Amino acid sequence: MEFPMLSKGQNLSLPAEVEQVDVVLGWTESEVEVDASALLLNSGGKVRSDEDFVFYNQPESTDGSIRFLGTSGTEEGAQARIAIDLSAVPEDVHTVALVGSVGEGRFGDLGKLALRVVDGAGYTLAEYVTADATTESAFVFGEVYRRGGQWKIRAVGQGWESGLAGLATDFGVDIDNEPEPEPTTGDTSSDHVEPAVPASHSSAGDAPQLVPELPTPPTAPATQTKPRTRGVRTAKRAVKKSKPVEFTLAEQDTWQPARLFSVIGVGTGEEQERRATSALIATMQAVRPFARAVCARIGAPVGVFEGYVEVAYERGETKVIPDAVLKVSRGTRLWTGLLEVKTGNGKLKKEQLENYLDVARKKKYDVVVSLSNDVPASAGELPVEVDRRKLAKVALRHLSWAEVGHEARMLLSHGGIDDELQAWMLAEFLRYLDHPRSGAAEFVDMGRHWVTVRDAVTAGTLRAGDQKAAAVADTWVSLSRHLALRLTAELGVTVKHVLPRRHGNDPAARNAAVAERLATDGVFEAVLRIPETAGDLMVIADVRTNKIRCHTTVEAPNEGTSGRRLSWLLKQLKDVPGDVQVEAVFSEPGNEACEHLDTVRADPKVLTNGRSGDIVSFSLEQTFPMGGRRSGTAASFITSVTSSTDAFYGTVVQQLREWVPAAPKQTDQSPRDALDSDGE
Repeated sequence: MEFPMLSKGQNLSLPAEVEQVDVVLGWTESEVEVDASALLLNSGGKVRSDEDFVFYNQPESTDGSIRFLGTSGTEEGAQARIAIDLSAVPEDVHTVALVGSVGEGRFGDLGKLALRVVDGAGYTLAEYVTADATTESAFVFGEVYRRGGQWKIRAVGQGWESGLAGLATDFGVDIDNEPEPEPTTGDTSSDHVEPAVPASHSSAGDAPQLVPELPTPPTAPATQTKPRTRGVRTAKRAVKKSKPVEFTLAEQDTWQPARLFSVIGVGTGEEQERRATSALIATMQAVRPFARAVCARIGAPVGVFEGYVEVAYERGETKVIPDAVLKVSRGTRLWTGLLEVKTGNGKLKKEQLENYLDVARKKKYDVVVSLSNDVPASAGELPVEVDRRKLAKVALRHLSWAEVGHEARMLLSHGGIDDELQAWMLAEFLRYLDHPRSGAAEFVDMGRHWVTVRDAVTAGTLRAGDQKAAAVADTWVSLSRHLALRLTAELGVTVKHVLPRRHGNDPAARNAAVAERLATDGVFEAVLRIPETAGDLMVIADVRTNKIRCHTTVEAPNEGTSGRRLSWLLKQLKDVPGDVQVEAVFSEPGNEACEHLDTVRADPKVLTNGRSGDIVSFSLEQTFPMGGRRSGTAASFITSVTSSTDAFYGTVVQQLREWVPAAPKQTDQSPRDALDSDGE
């Protein structure tokens, strides 16, 4: 799918029928946190008040037109989102400046950065990619502005070395990062931002200059013990984590604590959907951090959440009954969404979603949300295509049960809930989702074409142009994304499914490439990038041999003999299973050597004898049996892929560390001796 690519200074008119857009700031280094923010500017290029600064500590403008939706992991790295309701932006706001900032480091260390503007259906309207940043820690990537009654987007690309606080100050925001007194809730503040030190700014083109003249940098505020009375605070608060509730009085291991959400009597179909919906809504109402996390994924503001189930609406002479109505209030702003839920193998229906879109438009609601076991292959994709004309005033977003479970696990495992009762309730909700009767399985079905395609691969009759192959290819990419979500929740770092950039925004080309590889070589392949690991984790499902191969490559030390480099690797593999294959790649082409780890342990020279050149890298690979069933548990294809990935990461990948050379050594003459000799 093609869309306009903007160059620096270029502008583009947004479609007149589009009233709601998301601004997505994306970057590839997922271990670095980039925050998105927005400034509502008047005709003079300044904020009208401090409330016009929308960011992580002030996530919504007072009129509700601009909302910070938070950050999340993607297949290409990570992203931060800002939602803009163009129809609600006040008339005296002429420009919305779109900003990115880093708390530590600088943008020059991140490589390419992308700013995308997408409509309510997730279609990209414009994109700006830049690699111009150097020493800046805050950056104005673009601006959405009015011109002649029409909204436009302009690529700007101007930076500040003074961080988010310095940038906001230059636009007229009063920043107050004085230390706060210890709050009653136990929250603390950290990550103080340095005083503003402006970077040099380049021109934004022939349009009016966006960036104001830079004032003299202010001096650092004096520390006070009294509560802060004015200004905006850009320092972030520390994340809290509660201790899990433990049950220790059971006399036998078979005793099970009572469930908050019972699975007794849960059937299928509508009853299953009602139970799952009720459990979700009740948990969101009781556990506010969980509600905020889920709502951020569907574009809701930060505020007080309420949910109502089985609400009937009139549509002509008929009634439509969504599974739930979602409400979030913040000040005078009221956000409303209609929720359609499917569990088990239930499929979302175009007609049903379009009916809800009609009701939402008539009621002036914000969004229709679909929730099912469908895991789209890429963030922002929808499992069902609807008439785009119905998305002019109402957004359509999709959530998978896997993503809901992911948010719950992240909060429980890695902080965000400091109340033990709330932590227990959220754990009970996860306990319900994990039960097969809930119907909210993470990812369990390869689709109705799986068996046909699998057998065609084995027989050698599959062709890349087969539509069934494209459908199974799409499911494989969804499974790959599911693997990344599972590892993200378990490890607490953003694991991304690596896709070629050209495939990230073009599902048809992506599925065609996967189907071509399947028809030609009989394999699926997924690459998972996990921060702080020595190499990517590659998962290869070979349908012809019924084997799953998990693979990683590690760069060898760049010093010492090949024997010493091999010893460095073997020390890290002392607890790794002996059936893992170890391949040594040498600097001289054609000198690769591969043996099982047990063999290498017994005689390390088996990999080095007779080889010319130095070892430059090692590849480790382990083979697992592949399940062939479409769905189910033990014998299913999905279960075998998931368990193989988990096993290889746990036993191999997490044991490995990148080579770190020793610190440079001083000369034999100490600095003091050198000084003494100079003085003689």
